[in-house]
Amino acid sequence: MRLTASDLACVRGGRTVFRALSFALGAGEALVVTGPNAAGKSSLLRLVAGLLRPQRGRIELEGGASEFTIGEQAHYLGHQDALKPSLSVAENLAFWAAFLGGEPAKGAAAKGAAAKGAAALTAVGLDGLAHLPATYLSAGQRRRLSLARLVTVERPIWLLDEPTSALDASGQAMLAGLMQAHLGRGGLILAATHGPIGLDRATELRLGGGR
Repeated sequence: MRLTASDLACVRGGRTVFRALSFALGAGEALVVTGPNAAGKSSLLRLVAGLLRPQRGRIELEGGASEFTIGEQAHYLGHQDALKPSLSVAENLAFWAAFLGGEPAKGAAAKGAAAKGAAALTAVGLDGLAHLPATYLSAGQRRRLSLARLVTVERPIWLLDEPTSALDASGQAMLAGLMQAHLGRGGLILAATHGPIGLDRATELRLGGGR
């Protein structure tokens, strides 16, 4: 699998955010996007996710599922955790699993989905809070719950916008482990960040100055 961007230009609100931007990302590889505020880090991730249209250029995926868009083969983790406060931790994860994975599972499949959700909560350190309403979660716990979506529904591309936001040291270590495991399975990661996120071997793409 290979994700490529060629001669991308992004214009928002009449301002050129960046132009002539190209990169290539293969299976098991990570690209860390850095740069000052308003350099276009989030905009680039949103372009790849299909949430924005490039003013110029192309984004292509080789080796993916031809019947799905790039966005449908990617997890996009933005600044907002997108949780329903009145639902429990487990119910929030089940909602997102159904939304991202299709129709709600039934029968034996439902039991398998529940087991996978429980395993995801364990992976992010929230297994003891499964029945707690999301409204009572701290900012770090909300971020952990958002990260649980990445391992509940398997998708080859992870688009992560400041993924360590609100995470303490143990949370950052947990995220680094999840990312390394994803890369080890041949996944791709495109992450926007202001600082280290545990991807020491990632290629860096620095944005700034409209370039």
